Amino acid sequence: MSERSVSKRAEQKRWYTVQAPEQFDREVLGKTPADEPDKVLGRTIETTLGDLTNDASENNTKLTFKINEVASDSAYTEFIRHELTRDYLRSLVRRGSSKVEAFVTVLTTDDYRVQVQPVAVTTKKADASQEKAIRRTMIDLVEETAEDRTFEQLIDSVVEGRLSSAIYGEAKDIYPLRRVEIKKTTLEARPEEVAAEEETAVDVDEEDVDVEA
Repeated sequence: MSERSVSKRAEQKRWYTVQAPEQFDREVLGKTPADEPDKVLGRTIETTLGDLTNDASENNTKLTFKINEVASDSAYTEFIRHELTRDYLRSLVRRGSSKVEAFVTVLTTDDYRVQVQPVAVTTKKADASQEKAIRRTMIDLVEETAEDRTFEQLIDSVVEGRLSSAIYGEAKDIYPLRRVEIKKTTLEARPEEVAAEEETAVDVDEEDVDVEA
């Protein structure tokens, strides 16, 4: 391809300003080029909470957004993932302590399916029964939090640290804790996807189930 052709294609491309969702105050995430609006859809943008809030202490929190709408020169996004950096997570664990993790999949009041991964770090080595009790507490509190919150409210609770603080408050009575964090939060399915899955789910025919008299 000639340099002239490449130059012409570059001139035809349009730059779109990528914006965070409304719950993140429509902060500008950057710009992305495309020769057609449809080609912008589906692109992901990763940033840090620190970049959005101008607070360097929040740079250990990564946020990923996905472009789901284009209008004029703007590209709008939805939240798809929150994750703490590996370096930060490693810094929490001390020799002789225990790290307790859980994987909890919940459905918000507006039918978003989300996986939440809390992690608790103890001050000293906990035994198996104490780790089990801490994990149970984390799971219960994540489920309770999602039961009466929308997707946006749940993400706010995670990003702003309210959920991890609530878990810490409950679990510290089981065994002394150094820290509780939400390691990762991932959007697994949107309401329309959840509804489609339910519609296509295979119902078990009662005649196929053996019932003892």
